[in-house]
Amino acid sequence: MRRLMISALVLGFCTGSAYANDELQELIEDPGQWAIQTGDYKNHRYSELDEINKENVGDLHVSWTFSTGVLRGHEGSPLVIDGIMYVHTPFPNIVYALDLKDEGKIIWKYEPKQDPNVIPVMCCDTVYRGVAYADGKIILHQADTKVVALDSKTGEVVWSVVNGDPSKGETNTATVLPVNDKVLVGISGGEFGVRGSVTAYNLEDGSQVWRAYSMGPDSDMLVDPEKTMHLGKPIGKNSSLATWEGDQWKIGGGTTWGWYAYDPEENLVYYGTGNPSTWNPAQRPGDNRWSMTIMARDLDTGMARWFYQMTPHDEWDYDGVNEMILTDQEFNGEQRKLLTHFDRNGFGYTMDRLTGELLVAEKYDPAVNWATHVEMDKDSVQYGRPQVVAEFSTEQNGEDVNSTGICPAALGTKDQQPSAYSPKTGLFYVPTNHVCMDYEPFRVAYAAGQPYVGATLSMYPPSNSHGGMGNFIAWDNEKGEIKWSLPERFSVWSGALATAGDIVFYGTLEGYLKAIDSETGEELYKFKTPSGIIGNVMTYTLDGKQYIAVLSGVGGWAGIGLAAGLTNPTEGLGAVGGYAALSDYTALGGQLTVFSLPN
Repeated sequence: MRRLMISALVLGFCTGSAYANDELQELIEDPGQWAIQTGDYKNHRYSELDEINKENVGDLHVSWTFSTGVLRGHEGSPLVIDGIMYVHTPFPNIVYALDLKDEGKIIWKYEPKQDPNVIPVMCCDTVYRGVAYADGKIILHQADTKVVALDSKTGEVVWSVVNGDPSKGETNTATVLPVNDKVLVGISGGEFGVRGSVTAYNLEDGSQVWRAYSMGPDSDMLVDPEKTMHLGKPIGKNSSLATWEGDQWKIGGGTTWGWYAYDPEENLVYYGTGNPSTWNPAQRPGDNRWSMTIMARDLDTGMARWFYQMTPHDEWDYDGVNEMILTDQEFNGEQRKLLTHFDRNGFGYTMDRLTGELLVAEKYDPAVNWATHVEMDKDSVQYGRPQVVAEFSTEQNGEDVNSTGICPAALGTKDQQPSAYSPKTGLFYVPTNHVCMDYEPFRVAYAAGQPYVGATLSMYPPSNSHGGMGNFIAWDNEKGEIKWSLPERFSVWSGALATAGDIVFYGTLEGYLKAIDSETGEELYKFKTPSGIIGNVMTYTLDGKQYIAVLSGVGGWAGIGLAAGLTNPTEGLGAVGGYAALSDYTALGGQLTVFSLPN
């Protein structure tokens, strides 16, 4: 027996990284677990569970609740792995392990001791989008950029590594993505002149494997100028440096605080880069590559396969970090590997994820007006570029000039709140913002650790609005059109969940959890939680029973006024005034609410 045990230990040691990935993949494929923030590596946020369905969802009731003890914006969702729920909070990034088989008893609690000076360096609330799990570890990326691997059973620190420097404005709000023997980690801080990067750390010990910057020399960006493609052509030598003035790329933004996707068959990782710094476009002439870009990279080496820049020379803060959703679909009669992305700039993109070929680029909110369209003629020198409307160009209008009526606002037609995809309907379910802005750029000087914005904003619904600031839509990614749309009083800042029960769930800023018929858009159920919902809905089973769970706790960019006690309309980069009425409908909180059907 001892010999067998030793052999098993040796085998486990020799194949540790493969086993870790196999275990996580098995958990992802088990619909009773919720082992990754986006549901799976393809970011579908879809569950095969169907005990709760469109026929009985109206009978949902609150099964139990849990207070997090923190009163800032609660984004992301819990994880559930083998009967244990892992719940996170915003700063100070507390992690709880709850025993679901023992009335939610707290097994362990991890509370990092972070310098509170990191709080004012965080752009748009102290949010965090959730922990990850792999190889018996819970992986936490703190606001101060420390990446910590915790023993999932005890909460003890296994390893930790510092990913950035808050004194320079480098912080974190995003989750990490464990893949195979690596953990992929991004960085926040575009509003402080941070140069974006993605770093792969070793899952076993936290050692750095590779780091790829968003802009700069080819060697920093991990690109082969003859093999990395952009719209079917090699990007060429030093493609980024040629689009920045002097050495401004060193403080160029392009941060990577969004979501990541992974295609195991191709071994490619997909993600988006954020806005260039500063927000005053006159101070950074050129396309500012590769900010605002979808990137495809080899997981093992970090080397780039292809790029696509959605908003060259961004003039509106339309970060490109929103999730990439990977699907294998028939497109125009041909089976293809697709990538669908709903960008802040208001266009929904469908691309071939192997080559980066642009297939569809259409507005997913009719109010979008900063560009007429994206040029789709491959023979045109403008191919793939949005065609900017001069009236809404913040650079053409000049510094210290207030450009009015730009749609969408800087927070985009959709921010980071993730969409869902249902293979049953073939539709994408997208939480959106129906918001416009006035934008006045001004000259700003860079100082490490100080805001490097250079613009004053105000936000409001479009003049022809239905009266609300948000919509929840169903989208056809082949036709590039909205199938149905549900207006909301405020932006929909919650991540969606689609299920085999023919339902889509999402939350509202007033605090409602809503269940919608995935085919028709009919509202089937709603319940108001104690605080506005900016968390992402998830589902799991315990002893064969299905549960729906969501974090509530108003905040994020849309709720920054409430979360941080701000009252000046232009504070919060313009969001405070736009969402001033939110305080009439909800208040601060931090609670997990779990729903189920009656026994």
